[in-house]
Amino acid sequence: MNPVPVSLPFTDRSEAGRRLAERVRPHAVNDPLVLALPRGGVPVGAELAERLAADFDVLLVRKIGLPGQPETGVGAIAEDGHVFYDDRALARMRVPRQALSDTVASERDELDRRKRAYRGVRPAPRIAGRDCVVVDDGVATGGTARAALRMVRQAGPARLVLAVPVAAPEALAALREEADALVVLTAPDNFRAVGEWYRDFGQLSDGEVIAVLSERERLHRRPDVARAVRIRAGQVYLDGDLTMPTALRGVVVMAFGQGQSDPRWRATASAMQRAGYATLLLDLLTADEQGADGAAGGETETRVLGERLGAAVNWLRRATDAASEPLGVLGSGAAAPAALLTAAERPQDVASVVVHGGRIDQAEPRLAEVRAPTLVLLESADSFVRELGEWTRGRLGGPSELRVISGAERLLRGDLGWRQVAVETLGWFDRTLSQRPE
Repeated sequence: MNPVPVSLPFTDRSEAGRRLAERVRPHAVNDPLVLALPRGGVPVGAELAERLAADFDVLLVRKIGLPGQPETGVGAIAEDGHVFYDDRALARMRVPRQALSDTVASERDELDRRKRAYRGVRPAPRIAGRDCVVVDDGVATGGTARAALRMVRQAGPARLVLAVPVAAPEALAALREEADALVVLTAPDNFRAVGEWYRDFGQLSDGEVIAVLSERERLHRRPDVARAVRIRAGQVYLDGDLTMPTALRGVVVMAFGQGQSDPRWRATASAMQRAGYATLLLDLLTADEQGADGAAGGETETRVLGERLGAAVNWLRRATDAASEPLGVLGSGAAAPAALLTAAERPQDVASVVVHGGRIDQAEPRLAEVRAPTLVLLESADSFVRELGEWTRGRLGGPSELRVISGAERLLRGDLGWRQVAVETLGWFDRTLSQRPE
C-alpha cells in the first residue's frame, strides 16, 4: 500500500473548486462556461461555476485503457466522436491501435449512455466565442484532459483554460500547448495518484452527477431583463442599454465618450450582471459630437459630460427598480473625469467609482469633493501617465487605489488588458459598493 501524504491539500472536491475560483477568475470574463469532466470533475466544476457566476455543463470524454490494464491510459474518446491515441505510449509498449478496437467500441457505448443520462434532450452548450474552462479533480497522465481540450478548441472558444486542483508535473508539461492557460493549485514532485491529495475522494455515482446538474439548472434559470433606454440630458438625448438581473445587489453606470457598443465592454457588463449588478451602458457624446471628435474639448467637455452623466444617474434613481440600490460609476476615456465630477456632485447617490484612462486631472476643481472610494486604472506605465494618476489621487477627498493595466492601452484590440480591467472593476465594486457615503 502506498503511503498517504501527511498533509492533504483538499478536504474534498467541493473545497478544491472553491480554492480554484480566484485563480481562474481573470480567465473567465467573456460569457464564461465551465465544462467539468465526469464524474470527479463535476463537484469541482459546480463550485467553481457558482463562484464565477458562469454557465456550467459536463464535457464527456472517456479514457481508453490498455486491454487487461484499464487504469493504464493510452488514449481517450470525446463526445464528438474523435478518438485520440497516445502513440508514444503505444509504441513504447508495442501495442498497435488495432488492438484497442474493442476497447474503443466499449467506451463509445459508455459515452453515449452517459450523454443520455447526464444531458437527456438538453443540447450541448454553445462554446464558440466564449471563455471556456475545462475542469477535472486532477490530472495524472493528461490523456483525458488532452482529448477534452482538443474537442473544445475545435468549437472555437474565445479563450480555453484547463483548471485542476492537482496534477503530475510531467502531465502539465505535455498539456501546455493544448490550452491558452493552465490553472493548477499544486503539482507535487511526489505525485502518484489524484486521490492521494484529497481527504475525501469517494467515487461518485451517475445519480449524484445528475443531481448536481439538475440543481444548477434549477437555480440559474433566471433570465436578465435587458432593454434600450433613452435619457434626456439637457438639450440632448442619450441612448443606453439597461440590464436588470433578477437577483439585484447594486447598479453600475458604465459611461464612455464613445464605446458602449464595443464587445469587450459588453463582456465586462455581462460579468457585472452575472455578479448581480444592473448595468447601464451609455455614450456621453452624441453621434454628431463623436464625428466631430468631441463636444467642446478640455475642461468644458468634462463639465458637459459630467452634467449628462449626472442626468443619467438621476434617471436611474427616478425611473427604475434601482432607486435604492448602491450605485457605482465606471468612466472610461472622455467619461473618466466626468465620473469624478458626478461623484463630487452626487455623494448621496454614487457609492463607488472606477476611472479608466482619460484626462482625469480635468476634474481638478471638484476632486476634493469626491468622497466615494475610487479606483484609478492607468492605461500605461509611462512616467507621465503615472504621475498624472498619482497627482489626481492625491487630491481626492476619499480613499483611492491605483493600478496599471498591462496592455490596456490596446483595449479595443488586445486581449489580456481588457480582461484585467473587467476583473479589477468587478472586484472593486464588490468590495466598496456596500460602503454608502456619509
